[in-house]
Amino acid sequence: MAPNPTIMQAVEQLGYRVTVGDVAAKAGLDVNFAQRELLTLASEAGGHLQVAESGDIAYLFPNNFRDILRNKFFRLQLQEWWQKIWKILFYLIRVSFGIVLVASILLIFAAITMLLSSMNSDNNGGGGGGGGGGGGSDGNRGGGFFFFPYFWNELPWIFYWNHNEPYYQQQSRLSGQKPQMSFLEAVFSFLFGDGNPNYNLEERKWSDIAAAIRNNRGAVVAEQIAPYLDNLGQGYAREYEEYMLPTLARFDGRPEVSPEGQIVYHFPQLQTTAVQKNPQPVGAYLREMLWRFSHASSGQVMLAAGLGAVNLVGALVLGNLLTKSAIASGFIGFVSGIYPLLLIYGVGFLTIPLIRYFWTQWKNSRIETRNQERQQRAMLLNQPDANLQQKLSYAQEFAAENLLTGEDLAYTTETDLTQQELEQSAKIDAEWQRRIDGV
Repeated sequence: MAPNPTIMQAVEQLGYRVTVGDVAAKAGLDVNFAQRELLTLASEAGGHLQVAESGDIAYLFPNNFRDILRNKFFRLQLQEWWQKIWKILFYLIRVSFGIVLVASILLIFAAITMLLSSMNSDNNGGGGGGGGGGGGSDGNRGGGFFFFPYFWNELPWIFYWNHNEPYYQQQSRLSGQKPQMSFLEAVFSFLFGDGNPNYNLEERKWSDIAAAIRNNRGAVVAEQIAPYLDNLGQGYAREYEEYMLPTLARFDGRPEVSPEGQIVYHFPQLQTTAVQKNPQPVGAYLREMLWRFSHASSGQVMLAAGLGAVNLVGALVLGNLLTKSAIASGFIGFVSGIYPLLLIYGVGFLTIPLIRYFWTQWKNSRIETRNQERQQRAMLLNQPDANLQQKLSYAQEFAAENLLTGEDLAYTTETDLTQQELEQSAKIDAEWQRRIDGV
C-alpha cells in the first residue's frame, strides 16, 4: 500500500523527525490514522523508530524518502505525472472558453457580413434607377456592420492583455502582488469564478484545533475549542458539551472532571513532540473566506461582459438574417446548422454569471453569520467569568510538554541492538556513578 501524501507532506514540513502528535496536529488528522500511516511510511521508506525511556516513540525518516518511494511505487510516479499533466490540461480548459467566445463573435459577424453583402447584391441587380437608390440606402444600413473588419484587426489585443503591462499591472508588479490573469483566463473566471476559497476548511479547522490544544500544552476547556466549530447543538447537548466528542475521538483526548464537577479535556498524544518550537500562531476563531465573483480585474470583467453582450446581440441579428436568406450551402449553411448552439452559448454566457452573482451574495451572507457566531465565542475568552476562570485553572493541572531528544532514547532501529545495549549499559553505569558521587 502506497503511503498517504498528506502524511508525507507533514513529515517534510516538520523536519523528517516526528511523533504521532506532531503529524496529527500539523495535518489535523485522526491520531490513530496518523499512527497507522506513519508506521506504513516508516516501513516503506526506510524510516527508523526511536523509543524514549518514557515509552514515547519518534519516527526518523531519510531526507530522500520520496525518491525511495518513487522507485518503489509506480503509483506514486503516476500521481506526480498526472499532477503535471493536469496543470496543463486545466489551463487549456480555462483558456478554451475565451477562445470559443472570440471564435463565436468572429463566426457570427463574418456570417452577418456575408448575408448583408448577398442581400445588397440581390437588391442592386434586381431594379433600375429607383432600385439603385434603394440599394444605396440598404448599403448604408448594412454598412454599420462593416466596421467589424476593423474590430477583428483589434481582437488580437485581448490575447496580450497581460503582456502590454498597463499601469495597474505595473503597480501590481512593483508592489509584489500577484500578477493579473490573462484575458482568456479571465473569461473562465467571469463565467465560473475561481473555485471555493474554503476548499480546505475542514483541514484548517482540525489543524487550528490541534494548534490551540498544543499552545495550551495539551489541556483545554470546551470554550477554547468552540470558536473553531460550526454547530454546538442546543439544550442539553450544548450544556453537556457533546460537541467536544469529535475532537476527543480525533486526537485521543480524555475528559477530566474537577472536584466542582467541571469538565476539562486532556490530550496526552499532543503533548509529546520531537520538534522544539514556539507556540504556533493560530487565529482566535475559524474564519471562513468570502466568495469572490471573480479574481479578474474589473477591466477584464467588463470586457468579458461586453463581448458576451456583443456575441448575444450578434447571434440574435444573425438569426433574423438567416430566416430571410435563401442561402443553404457553404459557409452560411454551416453557420445555419450550428446556429442553435451559438444562440445557447450567447444566452448562457450572460445568464450563468448573473445567477452565480446572486448565489455568491447569498453564500457570503451565511458565511458572515457563521464567522460572527465564532467570533462571539472567541470574545468570551477575553473576559472570562469566574466559572470559566476556574475551569482554565484546573486545565493547567494537566498541561505538560514532553520533548523527545536523542539523549533520552532507550532504543532505536538505526543501530544494532548489541551496540545499543552496550551504550545503555555505559549510560546506566555513569548514572549510578553520578548518584554515588552525589552521596
